[in-house]
Amino acid sequence: MRTRAVWLLVAIAALALNLRPPFTAAGALLPDIAADLRLSPGVAGLLPTLPVICLGVFALTATSIRRRWGDEGVVAVCLPLLVVGSLLRSGPNTATLFGGTIAVGAAVGIANVTLPALIKREFPGNVTLVTSVYTVFLTLGSSLAAALAVPLMSAAGGSWRTPLIALAAVALLTGLVWLPLLRRAARAAVPGSGGPAARLLRSPLAWQVTAFMGLQSLLAYVVFGWLPTIAQDRGMAATEAGLVLSVSTLVQALGAMTLPLLAGRRSDQRVLGVSLLGVSALGLLGVFLAPLSWMWGAAVVLGFGMGALFGLALSVIGMRAADAAVASRLSAMAQAVGYLLAATGPLLVGLLHQLSGGWALSMWLLLAVCLCGALAALGAGRPLRVGVEEPVRPSAG
Repeated sequence: MRTRAVWLLVAIAALALNLRPPFTAAGALLPDIAADLRLSPGVAGLLPTLPVICLGVFALTATSIRRRWGDEGVVAVCLPLLVVGSLLRSGPNTATLFGGTIAVGAAVGIANVTLPALIKREFPGNVTLVTSVYTVFLTLGSSLAAALAVPLMSAAGGSWRTPLIALAAVALLTGLVWLPLLRRAARAAVPGSGGPAARLLRSPLAWQVTAFMGLQSLLAYVVFGWLPTIAQDRGMAATEAGLVLSVSTLVQALGAMTLPLLAGRRSDQRVLGVSLLGVSALGLLGVFLAPLSWMWGAAVVLGFGMGALFGLALSVIGMRAADAAVASRLSAMAQAVGYLLAATGPLLVGLLHQLSGGWALSMWLLLAVCLCGALAALGAGRPLRVGVEEPVRPSAG
């Protein structure tokens, strides 16, 4: 049993490595993709936005797939879809590019929902610890893809399709890691337990968890999309501005790694959630207002806060659920609504910047998001479970 748990932990880490590179690699390659396929700026701008929308839309399908085929069955669907989507994106035209992006977004959206339920089922006493491992590898995958995509393209003679094909190969290898675990998928179907979805929709706690997930995701996608532009507008060279984002993204892994130490064995995460949003707000103030020489430090503070926040948001989904079935439903709700909310962030920041010609309005919007996130954390961090009135006893999760 212990051997299986270790193997499962390795498999979760391997899967996590695959769930962000399809997006960050495509973002790094976007200028070359747009030039080669002659995409207009408006069409090219859809490429980084579409995956976030897919994460929200396809999260809704994960619960029904899990109920029919179990958690491992969901992975058995996601990995082939990830391979096919990555190969399709490397096709000859705009239709294959966007078709593959939708396929990849569907695979990642479904996997995002299932993994918190799987962690809750297999590691009920260590939800925070295992979720932090998952988050660390998620962040590392994102950073590695952003850093290696362009050099790999250059090594391949300028072909932007080569890095995307490489992602398909990595997903295929991950499938081999999961293969021994997928043998139980056929008998792992989950009955329709955990109460009807309508009960979840009537739960204030479920909505607070959803708001916490969505608001911290909104901050993250704004930073991913706009931090280099903000840094350039403040006087940084383009290369340095890109490195600022890379540093901030790498530090997110550090934030995720320290989450179990910060959370300890507490069943109440209110103070931690509010504190991390305060750290993120401090980083944002540094990015927008501090002297330019402080930009690197502000990026580090911001990255640490966001990395720990993301790990906490995923952990809270498992900790607020009474069992794996409820965790699956709550994860679907939190990520479907949360990512659709997050997709509005980069668009709103861009519109405010265009209307005002500066970044002041965008800064105030993001600080307001931090404040609303702190209010959501005060609800989502309470030591309760969805649909259960009595407090939760402290545990490692």
